[in-house]
Amino acid sequence: MDTPRTFFIWGATMSGKSYLAEHFPNPFFINTDDNAEKAGFPNYQLKNIQKADGSLKLSVIDELDQLILELSTANKGFQTVVIDVIDDVVALIEQAILLENDVKALSEMGYGKGYALHEQVLRSLVLDLKALPLNVVYVSRISEKSDNAGVVTEIPSLKTKWYNMVNGNCDLVIQTRRIGHRYSRVATDKRKQYERDQIKDPNILRILENVPGVFPRQKTTDKGDK
Repeated sequence: MDTPRTFFIWGATMSGKSYLAEHFPNPFFINTDDNAEKAGFPNYQLKNIQKADGSLKLSVIDELDQLILELSTANKGFQTVVIDVIDDVVALIEQAILLENDVKALSEMGYGKGYALHEQVLRSLVLDLKALPLNVVYVSRISEKSDNAGVVTEIPSLKTKWYNMVNGNCDLVIQTRRIGHRYSRVATDKRKQYERDQIKDPNILRILENVPGVFPRQKTTDKGDK
């Protein structure tokens, strides 16, 4: 199949990340803020719910399992699931593990058990999302790194370990930017070279036509050639 289905969108605050995600066909948002709710899109606000004594009442791990089950079995017309933002989902999963095990840090669980559990839960989430018969869009914030020469490069804020896991299961990575009142997008990574006439979903094609770097640059015909 040549139509990309899994996307990673990253950029600075107010750079158009969620706006772009909203334009994917019939989206359902798994939110860690209230952007989708304010915009009126179908959404679920993800959070760990605690009892009065601080113990865990409802875990985001259980919430995610239930959401994926419903998305895979109930036909509600959704064609896209958006994780906005994946950075917070990673943190919420860690928080759930800490609360459930009554510890302050994963290291307190001993023998690397906490870290292994965190990785296992996130890996399962990524694979379960990929297996859905839907487009999947991850949204992430932006960070910076400097090399030895002091050159600063913009990178997704998701930690490298988690980014590699998520990106390894994505077809296309898109950065959004805002300069003054102008917004732009650019493909920063892709699984393969995509061709316009091979994209079978017209809604996805419409989005990708406005993302430089997705398709090869079209050659212009020199009128002087014969």
